[in-house]
Amino acid sequence: MIATLAAPQSRDAQAMEYADSILDLVGRTPLVRLNRITRGLGPVEGQPLVLAKLEMLNPGGSVKDRIGAAMIDAAERDGSLRPGGTIVEPTSGNTGHGLAMTAALRGYRCIFVMADKQSTEKRALLRAYGAEVIVCPSDVPPESPESYYSVARRLTRDIPGAFSPGQYWNPANPAAHEATTGPEIWRQTAGRITHLVASAGTGGTISGTARFLKARKPELVVVGADPEGSVLSGDTARPYLTEGVGEDFLPATFDPAVVDRWIRVSDRDAFRMARRITREEGILAGESCGTATVAALRLARELAEAGTGPEAVVVVILPDSGRNYLSKLYDDEWMRQRGLLEASGARIGVDKRSRDRRAGPGLLE
Repeated sequence: MIATLAAPQSRDAQAMEYADSILDLVGRTPLVRLNRITRGLGPVEGQPLVLAKLEMLNPGGSVKDRIGAAMIDAAERDGSLRPGGTIVEPTSGNTGHGLAMTAALRGYRCIFVMADKQSTEKRALLRAYGAEVIVCPSDVPPESPESYYSVARRLTRDIPGAFSPGQYWNPANPAAHEATTGPEIWRQTAGRITHLVASAGTGGTISGTARFLKARKPELVVVGADPEGSVLSGDTARPYLTEGVGEDFLPATFDPAVVDRWIRVSDRDAFRMARRITREEGILAGESCGTATVAALRLARELAEAGTGPEAVVVVILPDSGRNYLSKLYDDEWMRQRGLLEASGARIGVDKRSRDRRAGPGLLE
């Protein structure tokens, strides 16, 4: 809760306002209009309003802060997690950060199991909270004993007092977004939202948020943004570089019925768009932000070309900060080695803009 302490009886004294704990600062993230990367979608008067929900402004740095406390609260209520217990979870990093933040306040030991494609920044941040990190290969199927899912299950089984929140199966995951993210967007847009765009990993964010919004506005269009190589959109499972979104199986926390359409996004387009968001909008964006924004701009272009843009309000959820990817997405050499950036790419998204607009601008530089 946010507390207000009455001011002493003095002419120049003011009341103090503060949170009881860091967890009271989770949620209530702002919407901001995307102005520069939406240029080139057609005449300004024909474009939809594209608003970004800045989930990187949660205290732990991502949308997953919302579910970390919610899953621990639920486990404490039903007795699955007891004082002195150990939290074990397979994570791409952000859910671990949300869990570790809550565990630090409540005195739980944490062990997080990650795939080796996750950034060093994410591992370091988990350790900063006092968590233990185990890294597993990412190029094995989920059922392999080496996969981070299997290792987490084995640790949960073998460690006395261990509990796995199971973000892929835990109903508290989508419920947290139905209770917070959806209502926030509804209030912030005064109910005028017409399209919701979100990437999906566990599917909790898009499922819970969409359930709330569609209950109030059944005609709302929900667009899922998915990496190429993820099965959520029906693609054939294969490796991809984008962290935290897409899956090679269907999580129980994902409700495919709420998604009206999918837009698949390549690693190259996602990474280049994330860099554009940062350099053109001043929003330090993570990889999955790029995935979601590519989808949002493709949708916005379609609406503008169909003549329905002026009535549309598109909200795109930006899940986390680029601080998690300074050694990858924002490292030019790392990008070039993977074919994501041309040799002269230090100024990607800047040098070509005016030329591309004259030639009939696209969404990606």
